Amino acid sequence: MNRLFLSFTTISLALACVQVSGCMSAADHAAALHSSRDRDLTVGLVQKDIRYGMSQSDVAASLGSPNIVTREDNGNETWIYDKIATEASRSSDSGGWTILLAGSNKQAGASATTQRTLTVVIKFDHERRVSNFTYHSTKF
Repeated sequence: MNRLFLSFTTISLALACVQVSGCMSAADHAAALHSSRDRDLTVGLVQKDIRYGMSQSDVAASLGSPNIVTREDNGNETWIYDKIATEASRSSDSGGWTILLAGSNKQAGASATTQRTLTVVIKFDHERRVSNFTYHSTKF
């Protein structure tokens, strides 16, 4: 009798077993998309860190190495940071539930592509200190 009860219980549990997964909607996935979280060169970083009279070494410590360095006839240097970034993110989810052979399935997802450009021009005087700086940023 125990063996019959055990088999009946096992079959009952198997029939009642429901697998549920993938409960995120497309809006949830869109919210989960993220930008690069490491410390990239941004307008905010330039505005916060770069000051007139700042030394070249302090600029390099703050922003890193420039993409372009030019020297004028009088010996003064100009540093140019020219950054282009393309960011593509995709989040998707699929899931459903099943009771033996009957069931349901759903799929949800979101994707995003963004391009950003940032050009920073920093001019130094003969003492290698910031004499002028400008920046231009786009995002599309």
